[in-house]
Amino acid sequence: MVEWLKNAVFYEIYPQSFADTNADGIGDIQGIIEHLDYIRELGCNAIWLNPCFASPFLDAGYDVSDYKKVAPRYGTNADLRRLFEEVHKRGMHVMLDLVPGHTALEHPWFQESQKPQHNEYSGRYVWTDDAWKDFSGISGTMGFLRGISQRDGCVAVNFYSHQPSLNYGFYEIDDPSWQQPMDAPDPMATREAVKDIMRFWLKMGCDGFRVDMAGSLVKNDPQQEGTIALWHDFMQFLEKEFPDAAMISEWGQPDRSLRSGFHMDFMLHFGPSHYTDLFHADHPYFSREGKGNAKAFIDYYKKCYEPTNRKGMICVPSGNHDMARLTNWLDKEEVKIVFAFLLSLPGAPFIYYGDEIGMRYLKDIVSVEGGYHRTGARSPMQWDSGLNAGFSDASAQELYIPLDPDENRPTAEKEMADPDSIYHEVKKLIALRQSVPVLQSEAEIEFLYCEEHAYPLAYRRTNGDSSVLVVVNPSGNEASFSYNGKLGSVLYQNGAGYQLDNGKLTVPAASAVFVWEEK
Repeated sequence: MVEWLKNAVFYEIYPQSFADTNADGIGDIQGIIEHLDYIRELGCNAIWLNPCFASPFLDAGYDVSDYKKVAPRYGTNADLRRLFEEVHKRGMHVMLDLVPGHTALEHPWFQESQKPQHNEYSGRYVWTDDAWKDFSGISGTMGFLRGISQRDGCVAVNFYSHQPSLNYGFYEIDDPSWQQPMDAPDPMATREAVKDIMRFWLKMGCDGFRVDMAGSLVKNDPQQEGTIALWHDFMQFLEKEFPDAAMISEWGQPDRSLRSGFHMDFMLHFGPSHYTDLFHADHPYFSREGKGNAKAFIDYYKKCYEPTNRKGMICVPSGNHDMARLTNWLDKEEVKIVFAFLLSLPGAPFIYYGDEIGMRYLKDIVSVEGGYHRTGARSPMQWDSGLNAGFSDASAQELYIPLDPDENRPTAEKEMADPDSIYHEVKKLIALRQSVPVLQSEAEIEFLYCEEHAYPLAYRRTNGDSSVLVVVNPSGNEASFSYNGKLGSVLYQNGAGYQLDNGKLTVPAASAVFVWEEK
């Protein structure tokens, strides 16, 4: 395990929406630098920066046209190097977003790949050998393009139609006339090109990568065994050259991603995790309504956790740039209980910018740069009561995404001034986590109570030296479960006190409590 991950608490920054210092309506690297002390004061000691590379921005930067150049709208490579330095001065770390599965159509590799004459990039992308052959039934592809150049063939795309798939080979080969094995020269050249990109940024001062669509790379790989083997190779490279580099995958299946060598994987809103049951459902578990169900999520969490032998970490984020914000379903007090849960789990917690101040999800706004329904979770950070909530000195019409129009919108300034705010609850919980090793990433978790459509949720964190009982009851009614242990002092409490009587532990409505267990 990378040492600095053991007590990491991440803050996710969507760079175009965080802070604008040159009045063009788009956030920039200098804006991030100027707010590093805010992030550090909150308690976060690590940053995940969404893509900041050159791009036509048809998918908000997840369509890269130059992996080794910062997008001019954010600044320069020198600015990013300075961000790394300023982060490190504060004892923090920063991870960049790596997009290894596809590029923009404008990428020079793809421009060469389209040519009918064979060249070194002809096999850099996944092409058929005939314009009438497509990718029907081939796992790992989400469509294709044909007729876009004089090259005879179709090219696979990974997500949007402007994101051609890079070639890492096929795990199962159905048509050897154009499907290449994983160890063929072209897929191996793609691997080396991506290693070179990683090497470039790690040498500049980056501390690791969050990997976009990490499970999608090898095609015709239904169980992802080829992709797991591919990532083993990448991890061996990193272990040899950059042993302190951290790697987290956007895979959403920790039982696969952690086996591939990633240090961390997210439980996400897609895939089998049931993450949405907790916060993003018609009846979320963390609502006082008390009609939610956490059982499927916890069952999948345990399935993924138990085989790791504590060698990998499962991360449950507060949200991210691809999902609606917590406040779309939950109110201020419910969000506080969410953070008590998130910040008492193993693995590195991830806080999406603005969630710590209760920023709202903006419904029904026009899509920006391929965001569609996600655009409402990408609105500018709300810093203060000044012009454009302190985000930018541009006119409102020039802002990358419109601001929350509500005059009572939350801001960092107001939340920091209110001792009863979400901000202060998050800050308190992070400080507690950082001061109590048994609440940090590597300590074990054992779930004590989680039943179908039932409250509370109870689990134990242990590290060999000490043990803490965590009980969260988001529902509007008191809840009980059988508990035969011996409890000591209370570490944290949101709500009235618990009662333990004749082996039955009862917690009040809308509460969370952490209590030392005595041996």
